[in-house]
Amino acid sequence: MIALINRYVTAFGPSGNEDAVRSLLQADLKQLGADTQIDPLGNLSCVHAPGKDKNRTRVLLMAHMDEIGVMVSHIDERGFCRFLPLGGVRAPWCVGARVRFGNGTIGTIGAEPHEASTALKFDDLYIDLGADDRSAVTVAIGDSACFDRPLEASGQRLIAKSLDDRIGCVVLLETLRRLRSTPHAVAFVFSVQEEMGLRGAGAAAFGFDPHFGIAVDVTRTGDTPKARPMEVALGKGPAIKLRDSGMIADPALVRRLRAAADHAKVAYQLEVLEHGTTDARAIQSARSGVPAGCISIPCRYVHTPSEMVDMRDVEGAIRLLVDLLGRKL
Repeated sequence: MIALINRYVTAFGPSGNEDAVRSLLQADLKQLGADTQIDPLGNLSCVHAPGKDKNRTRVLLMAHMDEIGVMVSHIDERGFCRFLPLGGVRAPWCVGARVRFGNGTIGTIGAEPHEASTALKFDDLYIDLGADDRSAVTVAIGDSACFDRPLEASGQRLIAKSLDDRIGCVVLLETLRRLRSTPHAVAFVFSVQEEMGLRGAGAAAFGFDPHFGIAVDVTRTGDTPKARPMEVALGKGPAIKLRDSGMIADPALVRRLRAAADHAKVAYQLEVLEHGTTDARAIQSARSGVPAGCISIPCRYVHTPSEMVDMRDVEGAIRLLVDLLGRKL
């Protein structure tokens, strides 16, 4: 599975530029015999066991294709590019980071000298493409870039860019691969522009009109030095969300998720997240309302160029979903 994950985390896909990731998913879904659809916003979906029974329970699973990144907002005469963030990027974490544009151009992020007591802002940062002047610059205003880091494995731990949320995409793929039968019509949706405010999720949820919706995304952990206290750690199983800053998970669905984990003998954690939310928020408020929840992959250093997850948590999330979908909800 690590080779599969590597294909996805190395793909270029900042918010609004999900084409390469979508193409990878289309190819993999085709190999699984799935018929895919792309909606006007760019969300990719397929339905497992759609059937003709209109009374069949409709379950929506969703992971987002996009990753955090930056967008060029100005190019000066010396060829240095100013930029704005795409998603929850923090300025201090950008300094020294390598970025890659869709056309393959590579740059590094530098910072203007500033007082140590002054918080670093995006106005202080620029991308150095190694160009002598503006005429040598091979990108344009509005071009987006992602962070450029290879995947590294250390035992059960993976370190890479864009694990948020390519790891969720892989969980959905593997769930579909292992799901032999289900009494439900299950939509697997790979959404766009989650990092820019859950843009694609609401449209996709409206279109499928599910009875239940589950997002698969990452969540931060409380297991690093001086971390904000939180009962989530790497390697202790996927986290079943109870609450984040955008939603309260449906209590009945939480009970079903916990029961499925117990039945599949999957260790799990309970997530109460102070800041941040997922596509589940948009699913929950679609149409007249949808009971929604989220399965989270614990992830250290979320929204940095080097995010970290544990493969045991990834495997646990897949097994939990397969068990959940294999029985009536």
